[in-house]
Amino acid sequence: MGLRFELFFTAAAAAQLDALENDKSKSSALKAVRKTLGLIETNLRHPSLNTHKFESLKGPDGQDIFEAYAQQHTPASYRIFWCYGPAKGQITIVALTPHP
Repeated sequence: MGLRFELFFTAAAAAQLDALENDKSKSSALKAVRKTLGLIETNLRHPSLNTHKFESLKGPDGQDIFEAYAQQHTPASYRIFWCYGPAKGQITIVALTPHP
């Protein structure tokens, strides 16, 4: 295992998580998102995250954005977009969205 990160959420990501938590029909997606957030926090190199740099988006301060998979092989699989920072040992969750 690598470093342990402290997670922060943008206002948009917090609202997306809140909406997911309040939608009973998305309980399996919520479970997957929570598991993925835990892995981002504790084991960023876990193979199930399929983490890769997302080229068409930049973070709040121009930093690289990464995409991690919360679900695979399901319609509208959830993805988590994140960046390093604001400080060392911290990660900002930028968005939690279903894959189109």
